Amino acid sequence: MDFTTKQINSNFRIKVSGVNGEGKRLNTLVGASGLLSLIGEKLANNLLTRAFKCMLDKCVCKLRRGLKITFYYK
Repeated sequence: MDFTTKQINSNFRIKVSGVNGEGKRLNTLVGASGLLSLIGEKLANNLLTRAFKCMLDKCVCKLRRGLKITFYYK
């Protein structure tokens, strides 16, 4: 990971919505460990880098597999 869990959890509220790999619908807040378990380390690094560069109130990232991950700045 390029960022520590302390950095991630102190800067963002992470909301995940859509359909996970098991076909269950999601609409929940997750932390750094929840994000890693859903999408993996490599993709999480890419999305977090994008979220830290974005200077808006929120950064929305949509994946082809049906997940929408929203990073809300605290």
